[in-house]
Amino acid sequence: MKNSNQLLKIGNKEFQSRLLVGTGKYSSMEVMKNCIINTKCELVTVAVRRIQGLENGHKGLMESINWKKIWMLPNTAGCTNAEEAIRVARLGRELAKLAGQETNNFVKLEVIPDKKYLLPDPIGTLKAAEQLVKEGFTVLPYINSDPLIAKKLEEIGCATVMPLGSPIGSAQGIRNLDNIAMIIEEAQIPIIIDAGIGVPSEAAQALEIGADGVLINSAIALAKNPVLMAKAFSRAIEAGRDAYLSGRLERSLIAKPSSPFDGVVSNN
Repeated sequence: MKNSNQLLKIGNKEFQSRLLVGTGKYSSMEVMKNCIINTKCELVTVAVRRIQGLENGHKGLMESINWKKIWMLPNTAGCTNAEEAIRVARLGRELAKLAGQETNNFVKLEVIPDKKYLLPDPIGTLKAAEQLVKEGFTVLPYINSDPLIAKKLEEIGCATVMPLGSPIGSAQGIRNLDNIAMIIEEAQIPIIIDAGIGVPSEAAQALEIGADGVLINSAIALAKNPVLMAKAFSRAIEAGRDAYLSGRLERSLIAKPSSPFDGVVSNN
């Protein structure tokens, strides 16, 4: 097994929880706050461009979160090329400082020129990641489930890679399990599944196959009862991690009795 440590280590920072949470699409700041509490998460993404523009649903967000307990993960959502993403990442670092996190160099790197399927640009992501690593950022890039891109990003110094399970907000679950399993198998850094997870059982599945964590936004924020769903995801993450560490029963093509035949009383 890659890592049996119960703590999730990203860069030089350790987290008890393996559930990362987004801050978009909630019906209110109060609902978002209660959801974050119920997830027990310690790492929360913030869209830098939306905060700066005070877009609908983001006004007051910075004041709603206790940044002494929650580590900010600024993200470059909305950026369509490497240059734009690098600039927004730098602004995100300043945003973290304003929240009192002077040493926070984390950035969730998103470079998405595709407006229909919202698929990340591997070339732009790689270009931006190379520059941000040079500038001392702890880079968490959002990528397609491509084992070659994942390994290249690891080699240039990214702290983790975040392959999508399926398209953003689609709730299709993990549709590319074989590729993600390959990424996990080859990685020496944490692998966080990001996008597409719709229900807690899918999050548990991600942890069961060896992913180090998942990032959830829409599945919680758009649930009929977001606060209860947040609690369900928290429990699923813990169960999935325990299952991975326990070691699953190997699959078999034939049935294997749970009770031995030896010593069974005969009717003869």
